[in-house]
Amino acid sequence: MKENLVLKAYEIAKERYAAIGVDTDAVLNALQKVQLSLHCWQADDVTGFEVQAGALSGGIQATGNYPGKARNIEELRADILKAASFIPGKHRLNLHEIYGDFQGKVVDRDQVEPAHFASWIAWGKEQGMKLDFNSTSFSHPKSGNLTLANPDKSIRDFWIEHTIRCRAIAEEMGKAQNDPCIMNLWIHDGSKDITVNRLYYRELLKDSLDRIFAIDYKHMKDCIESKVFGIGLESYTVGSNDFYIGYGATHNKMVTLDTGHFHPTESVADKVSSLLLYTPEIMLHVSRPVRWDSDHVTIMNDDTLDLCKEIVRCNALDKVHIGLDYFDASINRIGAYVVGSRATQKCMTQALLEPLAQLRSYEANGQLFERLALLEESKSLPWNAVWDMFCLKNNVPVGETFIAEVEKYEAEVTSKRG
Repeated sequence: MKENLVLKAYEIAKERYAAIGVDTDAVLNALQKVQLSLHCWQADDVTGFEVQAGALSGGIQATGNYPGKARNIEELRADILKAASFIPGKHRLNLHEIYGDFQGKVVDRDQVEPAHFASWIAWGKEQGMKLDFNSTSFSHPKSGNLTLANPDKSIRDFWIEHTIRCRAIAEEMGKAQNDPCIMNLWIHDGSKDITVNRLYYRELLKDSLDRIFAIDYKHMKDCIESKVFGIGLESYTVGSNDFYIGYGATHNKMVTLDTGHFHPTESVADKVSSLLLYTPEIMLHVSRPVRWDSDHVTIMNDDTLDLCKEIVRCNALDKVHIGLDYFDASINRIGAYVVGSRATQKCMTQALLEPLAQLRSYEANGQLFERLALLEESKSLPWNAVWDMFCLKNNVPVGETFIAEVEKYEAEVTSKRG
């Protein structure tokens, strides 16, 4: 898109928004500070680089077999950088433990060390991309249906040790980048059919968490993630939303809200204001469930838009961390990165452009018709011109022009992978 067209459209939008009390230049500055945590597992379908890697398990599925997925660390890093070149702003990278640089050696998960991520730390510094981290409890011979909630002491101790080591790795990452590394803890533990021991498994999980969090760190932040159910574990999930909210509020831990981990009629946006009253911060995993937690590529839909609006309405941009969590193996993986990331940013753009001061004035004065009318009219304001300007300022493709660039990378790089 020609630069002069973008500039002309932006000037019109700037004037239009100024009429309702919104400063678009200030919005662009605010949007520049919003960092996404890009999920490494979109590039290789959650495979990772363990020498002894097994089949994907734990209620997770990456459907499709589109050619060209990353097969090693070098290809994964190249794909992430290529995707990032189409996403405006400066963003983070979210790593799972199975993506360590194991150098072709067998390293079981209770033996993983910061040294296995030294090259990632160095790469992150070189690229100016800060790191976040996740323990990995799935796709392992000892994962089964229960990990941190397993009655078998040897199995539970194995996963406790794994998670303790992951926190130590996250601490080293945060120290090296001079910015806290956020480490997410999610386990798939549950039951396919009816259990009569709900409390027992949750007591075990609570005890495991107490042992895992025994050490306080300065350079990492913990977050704990719930789920409604997993495939093959439909009847019971040990780490439910109620469980982790209770634990997070009691122990001052960040709670992760994954937009695919709730019932279809639940509003994740509505949970933000409640959690912020009782927990220090919130981590988001933005995805798109279609009938179930299917991890479709995020699009600009009402769910994501409402979520972004609620963050802005709560004045919580510095308290809510936005990570992405989808893995679509049926389409071009770099394209999936770009579409989902830009869609999330588009929703945040609209949220920041909301005429909040006027809307709140109407509400305070009981002018409910006026509030509803302005909410509706603001939907058709030229937010897209502000988004295009944001892309232009960040020197990334404006509009649909990135499609051809992704296709070019596929033709020259990913299509040549065996």
